[in-house]
Amino acid sequence: MPDHPRPAGRPRSGGAHAAAAGSHGPDADGGPPRSWLLLVVLCAAQFMVILDVTVVNVALPSIGDDLGFAAGDLQWVVTAYVLCTGGLMLLGGRAADLLGPRRLLLGGLGLFTAASLASGLAPSAGALVAARAVQGVGAALLVPAALATVTTSYRGAQRAVALGVWGAIGSAGAAIGVLAGGVLTSLLSWEWVFLVNVPIGSAALAGIAALVPAGRAARAHGAPGSHGEGRAGAAASRRGALDLPGAVTLVGGLGLLLYGLEGAAEHGWGAARTVALLGAGALVLAAFALLERGARQPLVPPRTWQLRSLVASAAVMLGATGILVGSFFLNTLYLQRALDASALQTGLAFLPLALAILAAAHLASRLLPRVGTRTLVLAGLALVALACLLLAAAPDDADYATDLLPAFLLLGLGVGPVFVSASVAAMADVAHEEAGLASGLMTTAHELGAALGVAVLSAVALAGGLGGGDPAAVAAGFQDGFVVAGAVALGLALVTLPALPSIRPAAGAHAALH
Repeated sequence: MPDHPRPAGRPRSGGAHAAAAGSHGPDADGGPPRSWLLLVVLCAAQFMVILDVTVVNVALPSIGDDLGFAAGDLQWVVTAYVLCTGGLMLLGGRAADLLGPRRLLLGGLGLFTAASLASGLAPSAGALVAARAVQGVGAALLVPAALATVTTSYRGAQRAVALGVWGAIGSAGAAIGVLAGGVLTSLLSWEWVFLVNVPIGSAALAGIAALVPAGRAARAHGAPGSHGEGRAGAAASRRGALDLPGAVTLVGGLGLLLYGLEGAAEHGWGAARTVALLGAGALVLAAFALLERGARQPLVPPRTWQLRSLVASAAVMLGATGILVGSFFLNTLYLQRALDASALQTGLAFLPLALAILAAAHLASRLLPRVGTRTLVLAGLALVALACLLLAAAPDDADYATDLLPAFLLLGLGVGPVFVSASVAAMADVAHEEAGLASGLMTTAHELGAALGVAVLSAVALAGGLGGGDPAAVAAGFQDGFVVAGAVALGLALVTLPALPSIRPAAGAHAALH
């Protein structure tokens, strides 16, 4: 998952959504150095959240066979998690600002750990999807609070190191996840891709309880409580500042859209069920837009949508993430159902892709001062489109080394620069005091892109035969899915080109993934 860097010289604001930019010097703010044990605990919690996006993909065929998932329903193991994480991330950040990071850390991590246990013990497909949704809610509460704690707990040179470690841990999560999913599923069982979170989460909970002090919750700007009217007024203002109706309608509308897409392969794109669900989803999202206009503290202030560079960058982030996570989903089913690969072999097959993303992102951060964001985004999307077309051309009995590996490497080499460059371009026209909101919006676009990508590509692939038992039918659906993925990559390049700025940050202002 990408972290959201900024152009050099544009510092980020405080708050739960954003990391503070750089350090304030070794003597800034005074005080003794903080223990690194707190950072270890917070990074462990963050690592679990990131790991849970990719670690599950490799186990999907085993999960589907054991719990009797219908072919079209299997994507909900991924979609339920990222939908709730992305749909509630901005709300979680606002709650951390208002209620204090410690409460959100303990509540979010406790919920995530309990839901991981419920996922590993799930007796049915419905129980697993529900547990995954609760996991997503826990992640949405946990991540902004953890980042806020990192940025406020360390100062000066320590803060720069802490944020670097935070980004590196996040970057490693995707690569380790695909391998860990294969190892755990092959050597133990699919349940352990969830159960492994329980001891880690329990230890992190104990660490947070011991190391994170109880901080004061922020007061809502302009609320009565901020002028001394007493605790009751302050509490009421904080409740009013949490846009719960907006968050519920956003997740509900997107959920209806995804549910309609999921059933389109079985019922038909023009079926009454499909049209009704898609229409209902659109109406609920329209209600979300109306609610946001009248909300005291909307999830996304309306003026945000006037920032063309931010909107274009968020669209690129959403689309690129959708292609990447959808690719993991399609390739997992293709490798195991068409090519008869084991879960461990599948995890190893994905490892070059994950490592290519990391290497390309690192290279892109060094090229940005010379090339600029727009050029790198366009070049990256071109590589992604080429990779998708190579995968669409893969034969029924593809050879990994000659048919799949080159496409995986191209996909990674394209996605890495897109993530980094879009994150930098997003901050081009954002005021200092709104950088946290913009960063949160980019994170939300990333998570929702994952949900939409899996839903759309799986719907196309299932209609083409991906859910069947015949390897030739699986391959045909796989190919259809990547034709659409390639078209989306090219469309993104054409649509976003006019609005995407070309930012060239100062040399040394590198971006990172998380």
